[in-house]
Amino acid sequence: GQGDPDMSELEWPVSRVRKTFIEFFQSKDEKGGADGGHTFWASNSVVPYDDPTLLFTNAGMNQFKPIFMGTVDPKSPLAPLKRACNSQKCIRAGGKHNDLDDVGKDVYHHTFFEMLGNWSFATYFKKEATAWAWELLTNVYGLEPDRLYATYCEGDQHKGGTVPPDEETRQLWLQYLPPERVLKGNMKDNFWEMGDTGPCGPCTELHYDRIGGRNAAHLVNMDDPNVLEIWNVVFIQMFRNKDQSLSMLPGKHVDTGMGLERITSILQGKMSNYDTDIFTPIFDAIHKRTGVRPYTGKVGKDDSDGIDMAYRVVADHIRTLTIAVTDGAQPGNDGRNYVIRRILRRGVRYARQYLYPPGTQYEAGFFSSLSSIVVDVLGEAFPELKGNPGVGMTPEKVASIILEEEVSFLRTLDRGIAQFEKFAEMDQSAGRISGEHAFMLYDTFGFPVDLTLLMAEEKGISVDSQGYEECMEKQRAKSRGEAKEGEVVLVLEAEQTDKLAKELGVVATDDSTKYDWTSAGSGPRGNATVKAIWDGKEFLSGAKEWTYCGLIFAM
Repeated sequence: GQGDPDMSELEWPVSRVRKTFIEFFQSKDEKGGADGGHTFWASNSVVPYDDPTLLFTNAGMNQFKPIFMGTVDPKSPLAPLKRACNSQKCIRAGGKHNDLDDVGKDVYHHTFFEMLGNWSFATYFKKEATAWAWELLTNVYGLEPDRLYATYCEGDQHKGGTVPPDEETRQLWLQYLPPERVLKGNMKDNFWEMGDTGPCGPCTELHYDRIGGRNAAHLVNMDDPNVLEIWNVVFIQMFRNKDQSLSMLPGKHVDTGMGLERITSILQGKMSNYDTDIFTPIFDAIHKRTGVRPYTGKVGKDDSDGIDMAYRVVADHIRTLTIAVTDGAQPGNDGRNYVIRRILRRGVRYARQYLYPPGTQYEAGFFSSLSSIVVDVLGEAFPELKGNPGVGMTPEKVASIILEEEVSFLRTLDRGIAQFEKFAEMDQSAGRISGEHAFMLYDTFGFPVDLTLLMAEEKGISVDSQGYEECMEKQRAKSRGEAKEGEVVLVLEAEQTDKLAKELGVVATDDSTKYDWTSAGSGPRGNATVKAIWDGKEFLSGAKEWTYCGLIFAM
Protein backbone atom coordinates (compact mmCIF):
# COMPACT_ATOMS: atom_id res chain seq x y z
CA GLY A 1 0.00 0.00 0.00
CA GLN A 2 0.93 3.69 0.13
CA GLY A 3 3.60 5.07 2.44
CA ASP A 4 5.22 1.74 3.22
CA PRO A 5 8.76 1.85 4.53
CA ASP A 6 11.35 0.92 1.94
CA MET A 7 11.32 -2.86 1.47
CA SER A 8 15.11 -2.95 1.90
CA GLU A 9 14.68 -2.10 5.60
CA LEU A 10 12.38 -5.03 6.31
CA GLU A 11 13.07 -6.96 9.48
CA TRP A 12 11.86 -10.16 7.82
CA PRO A 13 12.68 -10.13 4.09
CA VAL A 14 11.54 -13.36 2.44
CA SER A 15 15.11 -14.64 2.13
CA ARG A 16 15.50 -14.40 5.92
CA VAL A 17 12.15 -16.12 6.57
CA ARG A 18 13.17 -19.08 4.39
CA LYS A 19 16.74 -19.29 5.73
CA THR A 20 15.57 -19.07 9.36
CA PHE A 21 13.16 -21.98 8.89
CA ILE A 22 15.80 -24.21 7.33
CA GLU A 23 18.53 -23.35 9.87
CA PHE A 24 16.12 -23.84 12.78
CA PHE A 25 15.39 -27.42 11.73
CA GLN A 26 19.00 -28.15 10.81
CA SER A 27 19.75 -27.61 14.52
CA LYS A 28 16.87 -29.78 15.82
CA ASP A 29 16.68 -33.48 16.65
CA GLU A 30 15.56 -35.63 19.59
CA LYS A 31 19.03 -35.36 21.18
CA GLY A 32 19.22 -31.58 21.34
CA GLY A 33 21.02 -31.38 18.00
CA ALA A 34 23.59 -34.10 18.79
CA ASP A 35 22.19 -36.53 16.21
CA GLY A 36 22.78 -34.36 13.15
CA GLY A 37 19.53 -32.36 13.16
CA HIS A 38 17.44 -32.22 9.99
CA THR A 39 19.19 -32.70 6.64
CA PHE A 40 18.59 -29.88 4.16
CA TRP A 41 17.18 -31.73 1.13
CA ALA A 42 16.97 -29.60 -2.02
CA SER A 43 13.55 -28.92 -3.52
CA ASN A 44 12.31 -31.42 -6.07
CA SER A 45 11.81 -30.29 -9.68
CA VAL A 46 8.26 -29.03 -10.30
CA VAL A 47 8.15 -31.46 -13.23
CA PRO A 48 7.87 -34.81 -11.41
CA TYR A 49 9.89 -37.03 -13.74
CA ASP A 50 9.47 -40.09 -11.54
CA ASP A 51 5.74 -39.80 -10.77
CA PRO A 52 3.39 -40.20 -13.74
CA THR A 53 0.33 -39.63 -11.52
CA LEU A 54 1.24 -35.97 -11.00
CA LEU A 55 1.02 -33.04 -13.43
CA PHE A 56 3.28 -30.92 -11.21
CA THR A 57 4.95 -31.29 -7.84
CA ASN A 58 2.26 -29.81 -5.59
CA ALA A 59 3.53 -30.55 -2.07
CA GLY A 60 6.82 -30.96 -0.26
CA MET A 61 6.21 -34.62 0.49
CA ASN A 62 5.97 -35.73 -3.17
CA GLN A 63 9.65 -36.66 -3.41
CA PHE A 64 9.58 -38.57 -0.09
CA LYS A 65 6.66 -40.79 -1.13
CA PRO A 66 8.90 -43.90 -1.49
CA ILE A 67 9.91 -43.56 2.18
CA PHE A 68 6.29 -43.31 3.37
CA MET A 69 5.26 -46.18 1.09
CA GLY A 70 8.16 -48.34 2.31
CA THR A 71 9.37 -48.81 -1.28
CA VAL A 72 12.62 -46.84 -1.07
CA ASP A 73 15.60 -48.46 -2.81
CA PRO A 74 18.26 -49.22 -0.14
CA LYS A 75 20.89 -47.78 -2.53
CA SER A 76 18.94 -44.53 -2.98
CA PRO A 77 20.27 -41.39 -1.24
CA LEU A 78 16.82 -41.19 0.41
CA ALA A 79 17.33 -44.51 2.24
CA PRO A 80 19.48 -43.29 5.18
CA LEU A 81 17.46 -40.08 5.74
CA LYS A 82 16.14 -39.68 9.29
CA ARG A 83 14.90 -36.10 9.12
CA ALA A 84 14.73 -33.49 6.37
CA CYS A 85 13.75 -29.86 5.81
CA ASN A 86 13.50 -27.58 2.78
CA SER A 87 11.46 -25.07 0.83
CA GLN A 88 9.72 -26.97 -1.97
CA LYS A 89 8.70 -25.37 -5.27
CA CYS A 90 5.00 -26.19 -5.84
CA ILE A 91 2.60 -25.59 -8.71
CA ARG A 92 -1.14 -26.04 -8.33
CA ALA A 93 -2.79 -25.54 -11.69
CA GLY A 94 -4.60 -28.19 -13.65
CA GLY A 95 -5.71 -31.49 -12.14
CA LYS A 96 -7.30 -31.70 -8.70
CA HIS A 97 -5.58 -28.61 -7.30
CA ASN A 98 -6.58 -26.12 -9.96
CA ASP A 99 -6.26 -22.53 -8.77
CA LEU A 100 -5.62 -21.03 -12.20
CA ASP A 101 -8.87 -19.18 -12.83
CA ASP A 102 -8.94 -17.77 -9.28
CA VAL A 103 -5.50 -16.21 -9.52
CA GLY A 104 -5.75 -12.43 -9.66
CA LYS A 105 -9.40 -12.25 -8.56
CA ASP A 106 -8.40 -12.20 -4.90
CA VAL A 107 -5.19 -11.52 -3.00
CA TYR A 108 -4.39 -15.03 -1.79
CA HIS A 109 -4.45 -17.47 -4.74
CA HIS A 110 -1.24 -18.45 -6.52
CA THR A 111 -0.35 -21.08 -9.11
CA PHE A 112 3.27 -21.17 -7.86
CA PHE A 113 4.19 -21.07 -4.20
CA GLU A 114 6.88 -22.34 -1.87
CA MET A 115 6.13 -24.85 0.86
CA LEU A 116 8.41 -24.81 3.89
CA GLY A 117 8.53 -28.32 5.28
CA ASN A 118 10.14 -30.53 7.89
CA TRP A 119 9.93 -34.33 7.93
CA SER A 120 10.56 -37.15 10.31
CA PHE A 121 11.11 -40.60 8.84
CA ALA A 122 10.26 -42.91 11.73
CA THR A 123 12.31 -40.80 14.17
CA TYR A 124 10.52 -38.06 16.17
CA PHE A 125 6.73 -37.83 16.34
CA LYS A 126 3.94 -35.71 17.82
CA LYS A 127 5.69 -34.37 20.92
CA GLU A 128 8.69 -32.90 19.10
CA ALA A 129 6.74 -31.83 16.00
CA THR A 130 4.32 -29.69 18.02
CA ALA A 131 7.01 -28.33 20.38
CA TRP A 132 9.29 -27.23 17.53
CA ALA A 133 6.43 -25.68 15.53
CA TRP A 134 5.45 -23.65 18.60
CA GLU A 135 9.05 -22.65 19.35
CA LEU A 136 9.73 -21.49 15.79
CA LEU A 137 6.52 -19.47 15.48
CA THR A 138 6.56 -17.79 18.89
CA ASN A 139 10.24 -17.61 19.97
CA VAL A 140 12.05 -17.31 16.64
CA TYR A 141 9.54 -15.59 14.34
CA GLY A 142 8.03 -13.78 17.34
CA LEU A 143 4.31 -14.26 16.59
CA GLU A 144 1.98 -13.32 19.45
CA PRO A 145 0.85 -16.58 21.12
CA ASP A 146 -2.66 -15.21 21.74
CA ARG A 147 -3.27 -14.92 17.98
CA LEU A 148 -2.62 -18.64 17.40
CA TYR A 149 -5.20 -21.45 17.25
CA ALA A 150 -4.57 -25.18 16.88
CA THR A 151 -6.90 -27.77 15.36
CA TYR A 152 -6.73 -31.54 15.84
CA CYS A 153 -8.57 -34.46 14.22
CA GLU A 154 -11.88 -35.43 15.87
CA GLY A 155 -11.88 -38.76 13.98
CA ASP A 156 -15.00 -40.44 12.66
CA GLN A 157 -15.84 -42.97 15.38
CA HIS A 158 -18.88 -40.89 16.33
CA LYS A 159 -20.13 -41.59 12.79
CA GLY A 160 -19.38 -45.31 12.94
CA GLY A 161 -15.91 -44.98 11.35
CA THR A 162 -12.56 -46.38 12.49
CA VAL A 163 -10.48 -43.23 13.14
CA PRO A 164 -10.28 -42.33 16.85
CA PRO A 165 -10.01 -38.68 17.99
CA ASP A 166 -6.37 -37.52 18.17
CA GLU A 167 -6.42 -36.92 21.93
CA GLU A 168 -2.61 -37.03 22.22
CA THR A 169 -2.19 -33.99 19.96
CA ARG A 170 -4.93 -32.12 21.82
CA GLN A 171 -3.12 -32.68 25.14
CA LEU A 172 0.19 -31.51 23.63
CA TRP A 173 -1.32 -28.21 22.45
CA LEU A 174 -2.95 -27.64 25.85
CA GLN A 175 0.57 -27.11 27.23
CA TYR A 176 0.76 -23.91 25.17
CA LEU A 177 -2.83 -22.85 24.47
CA PRO A 178 -6.05 -22.47 26.49
CA PRO A 179 -8.78 -25.08 25.70
CA GLU A 180 -10.92 -22.56 23.78
CA ARG A 181 -8.11 -22.17 21.22
CA VAL A 182 -7.53 -25.93 20.71
CA LEU A 183 -10.32 -26.87 18.33
CA LYS A 184 -11.49 -30.15 16.94
CA GLY A 185 -11.55 -30.42 13.17
CA ASN A 186 -13.43 -32.80 10.90
CA MET A 187 -11.99 -35.55 8.70
CA LYS A 188 -12.04 -33.24 5.66
CA ASP A 189 -9.76 -30.63 7.25
CA ASN A 190 -7.79 -32.77 9.68
CA PHE A 191 -7.20 -36.17 8.16
CA TRP A 192 -4.71 -36.63 5.34
CA GLU A 193 -4.73 -39.47 2.80
CA MET A 194 -2.20 -39.99 0.04
CA GLY A 195 -4.81 -41.57 -2.24
CA ASP A 196 -7.65 -44.10 -2.19
CA THR A 197 -5.25 -46.53 -0.53
CA GLY A 198 -1.88 -45.98 1.13
CA PRO A 199 -0.36 -44.02 4.01
CA CYS A 200 -2.66 -41.63 5.87
CA GLY A 201 -3.11 -40.06 9.27
CA PRO A 202 -4.53 -37.25 11.38
CA CYS A 203 -3.17 -33.75 11.01
CA THR A 204 -3.02 -30.72 13.21
CA GLU A 205 -3.09 -27.19 11.84
CA LEU A 206 -1.95 -23.90 13.30
CA HIS A 207 -4.08 -20.91 12.39
CA TYR A 208 -3.24 -17.23 12.89
CA ASP A 209 -5.54 -14.25 13.43
CA ARG A 210 -4.17 -11.16 11.63
CA ILE A 211 -6.46 -8.86 13.64
CA GLY A 212 -5.78 -10.01 17.24
CA GLY A 213 -7.30 -8.84 20.52
CA ARG A 214 -10.40 -11.05 20.12
CA ASN A 215 -11.56 -14.65 20.21
CA ALA A 216 -11.57 -15.74 16.56
CA ALA A 217 -12.18 -19.47 17.19
CA HIS A 218 -15.47 -19.37 15.24
CA LEU A 219 -13.60 -18.05 12.15
CA VAL A 220 -11.04 -20.87 11.96
CA ASN A 221 -11.40 -22.86 8.70
CA MET A 222 -14.20 -20.56 7.55
CA ASP A 223 -12.29 -18.99 4.61
CA ASP A 224 -11.91 -15.72 6.50
CA PRO A 225 -8.95 -13.91 4.86
CA ASN A 226 -7.81 -12.62 8.27
CA VAL A 227 -7.86 -15.97 10.08
CA LEU A 228 -5.64 -18.22 8.07
CA GLU A 229 -4.07 -21.63 8.30
CA ILE A 230 -0.31 -21.24 8.40
CA TRP A 231 1.10 -24.66 9.17
CA ASN A 232 -0.21 -28.15 8.56
CA VAL A 233 1.46 -31.01 10.44
CA VAL A 234 0.52 -34.52 9.29
CA PHE A 235 1.13 -37.58 11.45
CA ILE A 236 1.46 -40.46 9.01
CA GLN A 237 0.65 -43.37 11.32
CA MET A 238 -1.95 -45.45 9.45
CA PHE A 239 -2.42 -47.27 6.15
CA ARG A 240 -5.72 -47.32 4.23
CA ASN A 241 -6.23 -50.83 2.80
CA LYS A 242 -8.09 -51.74 -0.39
CA ASP A 243 -11.18 -52.75 1.61
CA GLN A 244 -11.05 -49.25 3.21
CA SER A 245 -10.07 -50.65 6.63
CA LEU A 246 -7.12 -49.03 8.44
CA SER A 247 -4.01 -50.64 9.86
CA MET A 248 -1.25 -48.98 11.91
CA LEU A 249 2.07 -48.35 10.18
CA PRO A 250 5.20 -49.90 11.75
CA GLY A 251 7.18 -46.65 11.34
CA LYS A 252 5.41 -43.38 12.11
CA HIS A 253 6.35 -40.32 10.08
CA VAL A 254 5.81 -36.57 10.27
CA ASP A 255 5.14 -34.46 7.16
CA THR A 256 4.62 -30.71 7.55
CA GLY A 257 3.95 -27.79 5.24
CA MET A 258 3.86 -24.04 5.80
CA GLY A 259 3.25 -21.64 2.89
CA LEU A 260 6.26 -19.33 2.64
CA GLU A 261 4.29 -16.48 1.05
CA ARG A 262 1.71 -16.55 3.86
CA ILE A 263 4.08 -16.61 6.80
CA THR A 264 6.14 -13.88 5.11
CA SER A 265 3.08 -11.63 4.76
CA ILE A 266 2.36 -12.11 8.48
CA LEU A 267 5.96 -11.33 9.51
CA GLN A 268 5.99 -8.25 7.26
CA GLY A 269 2.67 -7.06 8.71
CA LYS A 270 0.95 -7.15 5.30
CA MET A 271 -2.67 -8.14 4.73
CA SER A 272 -1.79 -9.97 1.52
CA ASN A 273 1.00 -12.13 0.09
CA TYR A 274 1.09 -9.80 -2.92
CA ASP A 275 2.19 -6.87 -0.71
CA THR A 276 5.44 -8.59 0.33
CA ASP A 277 8.94 -8.33 -1.14
CA ILE A 278 8.23 -11.61 -2.98
CA PHE A 279 6.08 -9.67 -5.47
CA THR A 280 7.06 -5.99 -5.17
CA PRO A 281 10.17 -6.32 -7.41
CA ILE A 282 7.98 -7.76 -10.20
CA PHE A 283 5.32 -5.06 -9.65
CA ASP A 284 8.01 -2.35 -9.80
CA ALA A 285 9.28 -3.74 -13.11
CA ILE A 286 5.74 -3.85 -14.55
CA HIS A 287 5.12 -0.23 -13.49
CA LYS A 288 8.45 0.98 -14.94
CA ARG A 289 8.17 -0.91 -18.22
CA THR A 290 4.56 -0.12 -19.08
CA GLY A 291 3.92 3.27 -17.48
CA VAL A 292 0.71 1.89 -15.96
CA ARG A 293 -0.36 3.27 -12.55
CA PRO A 294 1.26 1.64 -9.46
CA TYR A 295 -0.32 -1.42 -7.79
CA THR A 296 -2.91 -0.54 -5.10
CA GLY A 297 -4.07 -3.98 -3.95
CA LYS A 298 -7.76 -3.63 -4.86
CA VAL A 299 -10.07 -6.52 -5.78
CA GLY A 300 -13.49 -7.06 -7.38
CA LYS A 301 -15.66 -3.99 -7.92
CA ASP A 302 -13.10 -1.74 -6.17
CA ASP A 303 -10.58 -2.68 -8.85
CA SER A 304 -12.76 -0.98 -11.44
CA ASP A 305 -10.11 -0.73 -14.18
CA GLY A 306 -8.91 -4.34 -13.67
CA ILE A 307 -5.30 -3.17 -13.39
CA ASP A 308 -4.57 -4.57 -9.92
CA MET A 309 -5.92 -7.97 -10.98
CA ALA A 310 -3.65 -7.86 -14.04
CA TYR A 311 -0.62 -7.05 -11.86
CA ARG A 312 -1.35 -10.14 -9.74
CA VAL A 313 -2.02 -12.40 -12.74
CA VAL A 314 1.14 -11.36 -14.58
CA ALA A 315 3.41 -11.58 -11.52
CA ASP A 316 2.05 -14.95 -10.41
CA HIS A 317 2.13 -16.46 -13.90
CA ILE A 318 5.65 -15.32 -14.80
CA ARG A 319 6.90 -16.90 -11.55
CA THR A 320 5.20 -20.20 -12.41
CA LEU A 321 6.46 -20.18 -16.00
CA THR A 322 10.05 -19.26 -15.16
CA ILE A 323 10.20 -22.06 -12.57
CA ALA A 324 8.42 -24.67 -14.72
CA VAL A 325 10.34 -24.01 -17.95
CA THR A 326 13.63 -24.03 -16.00
CA ASP A 327 12.65 -27.50 -14.75
CA GLY A 328 11.96 -28.72 -18.29
CA ALA A 329 8.25 -28.06 -18.96
CA GLN A 330 7.36 -26.40 -22.29
CA PRO A 331 4.23 -24.78 -23.68
CA GLY A 332 2.47 -27.49 -25.72
CA ASN A 333 -0.76 -29.23 -26.59
CA ASP A 334 -1.20 -31.88 -23.92
CA GLY A 335 -0.86 -32.69 -20.24
CA ARG A 336 1.32 -30.40 -18.19
CA ASN A 337 2.59 -28.62 -21.30
CA TYR A 338 -0.95 -27.54 -22.15
CA VAL A 339 -1.36 -26.18 -18.61
CA ILE A 340 1.87 -24.20 -19.14
CA ARG A 341 0.51 -22.87 -22.44
CA ARG A 342 -2.76 -21.80 -20.77
CA ILE A 343 -0.93 -20.02 -17.96
CA LEU A 344 1.30 -18.21 -20.44
CA ARG A 345 -1.60 -17.13 -22.64
CA ARG A 346 -3.61 -15.96 -19.66
CA GLY A 347 -0.64 -13.89 -18.45
CA VAL A 348 -0.04 -12.32 -21.87
CA ARG A 349 -3.72 -11.52 -22.35
CA TYR A 350 -4.00 -9.70 -19.02
CA ALA A 351 -0.78 -7.79 -19.68
CA ARG A 352 -1.91 -6.71 -23.13
CA GLN A 353 -5.46 -5.81 -22.18
CA TYR A 354 -4.92 -4.03 -18.87
CA LEU A 355 -1.32 -2.97 -18.30
CA TYR A 356 -0.82 -0.70 -21.28
CA PRO A 357 -2.33 2.77 -20.80
CA PRO A 358 -4.59 4.05 -23.63
CA GLY A 359 -2.60 5.20 -26.61
CA THR A 360 0.34 2.91 -25.87
CA GLN A 361 1.07 -0.27 -27.73
CA TYR A 362 1.81 -3.66 -26.12
CA GLU A 363 5.37 -4.62 -26.92
CA ALA A 364 5.97 -8.29 -27.66
CA GLY A 365 8.63 -9.44 -25.22
CA PHE A 366 7.30 -7.48 -22.24
CA PHE A 367 5.89 -10.57 -20.54
CA SER A 368 8.89 -12.83 -21.15
CA SER A 369 11.31 -10.07 -20.05
CA LEU A 370 9.93 -10.30 -16.50
CA SER A 371 11.44 -13.78 -16.10
CA SER A 372 14.81 -12.16 -15.31
CA ILE A 373 13.25 -10.51 -12.22
CA VAL A 374 12.07 -13.94 -11.03
CA VAL A 375 15.65 -15.21 -11.38
CA ASP A 376 16.88 -12.20 -9.33
CA VAL A 377 14.34 -12.82 -6.54
CA LEU A 378 14.56 -16.64 -6.36
CA GLY A 379 17.97 -17.49 -7.84
CA GLU A 380 19.73 -17.70 -4.50
CA ALA A 381 17.18 -20.10 -3.00
CA PHE A 382 16.94 -22.16 -6.22
CA PRO A 383 20.33 -22.04 -7.99
CA GLU A 384 18.95 -24.04 -10.94
CA LEU A 385 17.26 -20.79 -12.07
CA LYS A 386 20.72 -19.46 -12.91
CA GLY A 387 21.39 -22.55 -15.03
CA ASN A 388 19.90 -26.05 -15.00
CA PRO A 389 22.29 -28.23 -17.02
CA GLY A 390 20.27 -31.40 -16.22
CA VAL A 391 17.57 -30.26 -18.66
CA GLY A 392 19.80 -27.94 -20.68
CA MET A 393 18.23 -24.69 -19.44
CA THR A 394 19.78 -21.25 -18.97
CA PRO A 395 17.91 -18.06 -17.97
CA GLU A 396 18.30 -16.81 -21.57
CA LYS A 397 16.83 -19.99 -23.02
CA VAL A 398 13.91 -19.89 -20.57
CA ALA A 399 13.14 -16.28 -21.58
CA SER A 400 13.34 -17.16 -25.29
CA ILE A 401 10.94 -20.13 -24.95
CA ILE A 402 8.43 -17.87 -23.18
CA LEU A 403 8.99 -15.13 -25.79
CA GLU A 404 8.36 -17.44 -28.73
CA GLU A 405 5.01 -18.56 -27.31
CA GLU A 406 4.13 -14.96 -26.37
CA VAL A 407 4.73 -13.75 -29.94
CA SER A 408 2.74 -16.57 -31.57
CA PHE A 409 -0.17 -16.06 -29.17
CA LEU A 410 -0.27 -12.29 -29.74
CA ARG A 411 -0.93 -12.84 -33.45
CA THR A 412 -3.91 -15.04 -32.62
CA LEU A 413 -5.09 -12.81 -29.79
CA ASP A 414 -5.50 -9.60 -31.77
CA ARG A 415 -7.69 -11.20 -34.40
CA GLY A 416 -9.54 -13.31 -31.85
CA ILE A 417 -10.35 -10.32 -29.62
CA ALA A 418 -11.73 -8.36 -32.58
CA GLN A 419 -13.89 -11.33 -33.59
CA PHE A 420 -14.99 -11.93 -29.98
CA GLU A 421 -16.21 -8.31 -29.75
CA LYS A 422 -18.30 -8.82 -32.91
CA PHE A 423 -19.83 -12.04 -31.58
CA ALA A 424 -20.48 -10.48 -28.15
CA GLU A 425 -22.42 -7.69 -29.86
CA MET A 426 -24.39 -10.15 -32.02
CA ASP A 427 -25.24 -12.33 -29.02
CA GLN A 428 -25.83 -9.45 -26.56
CA SER A 429 -29.62 -9.80 -26.52
CA ALA A 430 -29.40 -13.51 -25.66
CA GLY A 431 -27.03 -12.66 -22.79
CA ARG A 432 -24.63 -15.35 -23.86
CA ILE A 433 -22.15 -16.22 -26.61
CA SER A 434 -23.64 -19.01 -28.71
CA GLY A 435 -21.96 -22.41 -28.80
CA GLU A 436 -21.36 -21.99 -32.54
CA HIS A 437 -19.58 -18.68 -32.06
CA ALA A 438 -17.45 -20.06 -29.22
CA PHE A 439 -16.54 -22.97 -31.47
CA MET A 440 -15.68 -20.68 -34.40
CA LEU A 441 -13.35 -18.69 -32.14
CA TYR A 442 -11.63 -21.94 -31.25
CA ASP A 443 -11.65 -23.47 -34.71
CA THR A 444 -10.74 -20.45 -36.81
CA PHE A 445 -8.72 -18.31 -34.40
CA GLY A 446 -7.16 -20.93 -32.14
CA PHE A 447 -8.94 -19.27 -29.22
CA PRO A 448 -9.17 -21.75 -26.31
CA VAL A 449 -12.69 -21.92 -24.90
CA ASP A 450 -11.49 -21.03 -21.38
CA LEU A 451 -10.33 -17.70 -22.84
CA THR A 452 -13.78 -17.11 -24.38
CA LEU A 453 -15.38 -17.97 -21.01
CA LEU A 454 -13.12 -15.51 -19.17
CA MET A 455 -13.71 -12.68 -21.62
CA ALA A 456 -17.45 -13.30 -21.56
CA GLU A 457 -17.42 -13.24 -17.74
CA GLU A 458 -15.69 -9.85 -17.83
CA LYS A 459 -18.48 -8.57 -20.10
CA GLY A 460 -21.12 -9.95 -17.74
CA ILE A 461 -22.42 -12.51 -20.25
CA SER A 462 -22.11 -16.30 -20.33
CA VAL A 463 -21.18 -18.89 -22.95
CA ASP A 464 -23.37 -21.73 -24.19
CA SER A 465 -20.86 -24.40 -23.13
CA GLN A 466 -23.20 -27.25 -24.01
CA GLY A 467 -23.65 -25.89 -27.53
CA TYR A 468 -19.87 -25.51 -27.80
CA GLU A 469 -19.39 -29.15 -26.74
CA GLU A 470 -21.95 -30.29 -29.34
CA CYS A 471 -20.04 -28.45 -32.10
CA MET A 472 -16.81 -30.01 -30.83
CA GLU A 473 -18.38 -33.47 -30.89
CA LYS A 474 -19.61 -32.95 -34.46
CA GLN A 475 -16.10 -31.92 -35.46
CA ARG A 476 -14.60 -34.97 -33.71
CA ALA A 477 -17.09 -37.32 -35.37
CA LYS A 478 -16.24 -35.75 -38.71
CA SER A 479 -12.52 -36.14 -38.14
CA ARG A 480 -12.84 -39.66 -36.70
CA GLY A 481 -14.34 -40.39 -40.04
CA GLU A 482 -17.68 -41.80 -39.13
CA ALA A 483 -17.76 -42.14 -42.88
CA LYS A 484 -19.80 -44.01 -45.43
CA GLU A 485 -18.72 -47.55 -46.03
CA GLY A 486 -15.70 -47.90 -48.31
CA GLU A 487 -14.80 -44.22 -47.95
CA VAL A 488 -11.25 -43.60 -46.68
CA VAL A 489 -10.95 -40.83 -44.15
CA LEU A 490 -7.55 -39.32 -43.51
CA VAL A 491 -7.26 -38.45 -39.85
CA LEU A 492 -4.45 -38.91 -37.36
CA GLU A 493 -5.64 -40.25 -34.00
CA ALA A 494 -3.47 -40.39 -30.85
CA GLU A 495 -2.17 -43.82 -31.84
CA GLN A 496 -0.76 -42.46 -35.11
CA THR A 497 0.70 -39.27 -33.63
CA ASP A 498 2.37 -41.45 -31.01
CA LYS A 499 3.81 -43.68 -33.74
CA LEU A 500 4.95 -40.62 -35.69
CA ALA A 501 6.84 -39.35 -32.65
CA LYS A 502 8.28 -42.63 -31.40
CA GLU A 503 9.06 -44.54 -34.59
CA LEU A 504 9.34 -41.91 -37.29
CA GLY A 505 10.83 -39.10 -35.19
CA VAL A 506 8.12 -36.61 -36.21
CA VAL A 507 7.02 -34.60 -33.18
CA ALA A 508 4.23 -32.05 -32.79
CA THR A 509 5.41 -28.53 -33.58
CA ASP A 510 4.12 -25.02 -33.09
CA ASP A 511 1.41 -24.81 -35.74
CA SER A 512 0.12 -21.35 -34.79
CA THR A 513 1.23 -19.98 -38.19
CA LYS A 514 -1.72 -21.81 -39.76
CA TYR A 515 -3.87 -18.99 -38.38
CA ASP A 516 -1.64 -16.52 -40.18
CA TRP A 517 -2.84 -16.85 -43.74
CA THR A 518 -3.34 -14.45 -46.60
CA SER A 519 -5.23 -15.09 -49.82
CA ALA A 520 -3.72 -17.74 -52.06
CA GLY A 521 -0.27 -17.10 -53.36
CA SER A 522 0.34 -13.74 -51.72
CA GLY A 523 1.75 -14.94 -48.38
CA PRO A 524 5.32 -15.74 -47.36
CA ARG A 525 6.76 -18.90 -48.91
CA GLY A 526 8.58 -21.68 -47.09
CA ASN A 527 10.27 -24.97 -47.85
CA ALA A 528 9.06 -28.19 -46.28
CA THR A 529 10.18 -31.82 -46.24
CA VAL A 530 7.78 -34.75 -46.55
CA LYS A 531 8.23 -36.72 -43.32
CA ALA A 532 5.49 -39.34 -43.63
CA ILE A 533 2.67 -40.54 -45.88
CA TRP A 534 -0.59 -41.83 -44.37
CA ASP A 535 -3.32 -43.60 -46.34
CA GLY A 536 -5.87 -43.92 -43.53
CA LYS A 537 -4.67 -47.40 -42.53
CA GLU A 538 -0.87 -47.32 -42.46
CA PHE A 539 2.21 -45.19 -43.04
CA LEU A 540 3.62 -45.75 -46.56
CA SER A 541 7.26 -45.54 -47.60
CA GLY A 542 6.22 -44.06 -50.94
CA ALA A 543 3.09 -43.42 -53.01
CA LYS A 544 2.20 -44.21 -56.60
CA GLU A 545 0.37 -41.78 -58.82
CA TRP A 546 -3.34 -41.33 -57.91
CA THR A 547 -2.87 -42.74 -54.38
CA TYR A 548 -5.33 -41.01 -52.02
CA CYS A 549 -3.14 -40.13 -49.04
CA GLY A 550 -2.17 -37.49 -46.51
CA LEU A 551 1.29 -35.93 -46.41
CA ILE A 552 2.97 -34.90 -43.17
CA PHE A 553 5.42 -32.05 -43.67
CA ALA A 554 8.06 -30.50 -41.46
CA MET A 555 8.91 -26.88 -42.11
